[in-house]
Amino acid sequence: MMFIISNEVQHKDGGPVMIVTGVASGMVECRWYDGFSVRREAFREDELAATSGSRLAG
Repeated sequence: MMFIISNEVQHKDGGPVMIVTGVASGMVECRWYDGFSVRREAFREDELAATSGSRLAG
């Protein structure tokens, strides 16, 4: 699945809704607010699922 910057995604195992801030070499960088601060982490594309309403590339 190809994501683009500004897509809303969620880890397939659950967790917060995140915003895609970068995509490179099969990795997707995401940011989200955890109630205290903005968090940032990179995930493999196959670990994430688009939320409803997200436009996907391709």
